[in-house]
Amino acid sequence: MKRYLHALAMCRSMFCAIPAPQLWDEKAKEKMLLFLPIVGLEIGAIWAILAWLCRWLDLPALVMGLVLSAYPYIATGFIHLDGYMDVTDAVKSWRDLERRREILKDSHVGSFAVIGIVLLMLAQFALFASAPDNANYMILLFIPAVSRCCSALAVTGLKPMSTSQYADQKKPKSHIIVLTVMLCIFLAAGFLVCGQYGFALIGCLAGCGLALRRAYKSLDGMNGDISGYALTMGELCAAAVYALI
Repeated sequence: MKRYLHALAMCRSMFCAIPAPQLWDEKAKEKMLLFLPIVGLEIGAIWAILAWLCRWLDLPALVMGLVLSAYPYIATGFIHLDGYMDVTDAVKSWRDLERRREILKDSHVGSFAVIGIVLLMLAQFALFASAPDNANYMILLFIPAVSRCCSALAVTGLKPMSTSQYADQKKPKSHIIVLTVMLCIFLAAGFLVCGQYGFALIGCLAGCGLALRRAYKSLDGMNGDISGYALTMGELCAAAVYALI
C-alpha cells in the first residue's frame, strides 16, 4: 500500500502543478500511470469549480472563456502542451522517420509548433467563450480524467519508442484492465451526472484516438510527448462538444 501511495504522490508531482509534497520512489515508478486519471479528476474538480465561480460572479463571457481555456494548461505546468508542440513539429515536417524523431527531441521550437499552439489557444478560448449559459459545467470534472485514462492506456498498451522513458518500464496487463475499468466508470458517471453533456466525453475519446493514431503511425512508436499531444487534442474535442451541443 505504501508503494501505491508513493506512486500517487509521484504522479501528482510530475503531471500536476498544483502544490503537493515531493517524493521519489524508484520502485513505485511503474505504478505511476495507474494514478494519472485520479490526478485528472482532481484537475477536473477545480475546473468545474472555476466554471461555477465564473457564473456566480456573472463574469463576461470572454473573461470566462479565458479562465476556462487557460486553466488546464496552467494546472499541469504546461507539460502536456510541450508534448503537443513537439509532436506537431515532428509530424507536420513530413520528413523521413529518422528526421521526424530527431525533430521530436529537438529542444528548439519550430514554425509548425508555433502555428499549432496559436490555433489551439484560439480554438479553446472561442469554444469556452461561446458555450451557452446553461451548459452543464459539471462535465469538466470528468474530461481530464477520461483524457488521462486514454493517455495512460496508450503508453501502457502500445509499442514504445526506444528513446522513450517508458521503453524499459514494466507494463503489467493488469494495469490495462484497471485503466479500462476506470475509463468506463468515468464515462458512465459523466452521462449519469450530466445527461447529454456526457457526449463531451465521447468527443474526448474520439479526439484522443484520432490524435494517437496519427502521431503513433507517423513516429512508429509511443512516448510521453505523444501522450501529451493526444490528451490535448482530446480535451479540445471535448470542449467543442461542450460548447456546441
